[in-house]
Amino acid sequence: MSYVPSELQYTHSHEWIRSEGNGVYTVGISDHAQSLLGDMVYVDLPELDLATDVGEECAVAESVKATSDIYAPLSGVVIAVNEELESSPELVNSDPYGDGWLFQLRVNDDDELNDLLMAEDYLTIIVEDEE
Repeated sequence: MSYVPSELQYTHSHEWIRSEGNGVYTVGISDHAQSLLGDMVYVDLPELDLATDVGEECAVAESVKATSDIYAPLSGVVIAVNEELESSPELVNSDPYGDGWLFQLRVNDDDELNDLLMAEDYLTIIVEDEE
């Protein structure tokens, strides 16, 4: 069973977000997503200052099994990327909710948070996927 921290919010496409305060959110992919993808070999992160719309492709995770697009969970501007992933993409596998984070967004509209999944709802989705 995949680990799903209750303090985070999730998307149907398996991204997670964590509020850092002041309209800033950290984004990564869920434990479920990284386990489906397998060992990460490369992560193509978005450019700093990239403006994103909710649902827009903004990064790519490449593993030994597949390449997967990463979608912006909220509209905003990329203000930071996890540069450690350039030399250590396996952090996404070993610590998807910690050192394996992907990027940070300064969000335009907090109302978009209402469209994200709470942990309990996300867990229901991945349990259905695993059946």
